[in-house]
Amino acid sequence: MIPTQATSPERAPLGHVPDSIPSLQAPGLWRRMACWLYEGMLLFGVIFIASYLFSALTQTRHALDNRHVQQAFLFIVLGIYFSWFWAKGQTLAMKTWHIRVVDAQGRPLTQARALLRYVLSWLWFLPALAAIAPFGLSGAESAVIVLGWIAVWALLSRFHPQQQFWHDALAGTRLITSHPLNR
Repeated sequence: MIPTQATSPERAPLGHVPDSIPSLQAPGLWRRMACWLYEGMLLFGVIFIASYLFSALTQTRHALDNRHVQQAFLFIVLGIYFSWFWAKGQTLAMKTWHIRVVDAQGRPLTQARALLRYVLSWLWFLPALAAIAPFGLSGAESAVIVLGWIAVWALLSRFHPQQQFWHDALAGTRLITSHPLNR
């Protein structure tokens, strides 16, 4: 078959990434969610060290003292953590699961785009947290609602044309499979 102008890769519109390029295909949902869960476990260490540093520097003696300032501090620390590693292509969890984050054209992220992805990634949690805030629910009820929203948000990626998470689509980023280097 002879390619026509519309299907020829040389004639593709600027910014268009063909879905047929295997290196730009999204990893499977289960692998992305396993990476997400592993990332959460690794973040315990980041949050622990940052919280310890905050408590030591502010001389906080009680966990509820300076709670909102500490939350803002942790938001910034996590923003730095993710922006730094995403601009380099992947976090430790992403390396383990052979996943890389790139922009829509397959190029490495800029710091600004990585920061935008970080802010938009809060869509995993904020809608559910905002929905439960006025009701004073128990911890178990809140956990069910938040985990339910996370499952819904993950499954919504099935409706994206390239199976990407919607915060990635909004940020102009995409997750791809990153094959390990042969040594």
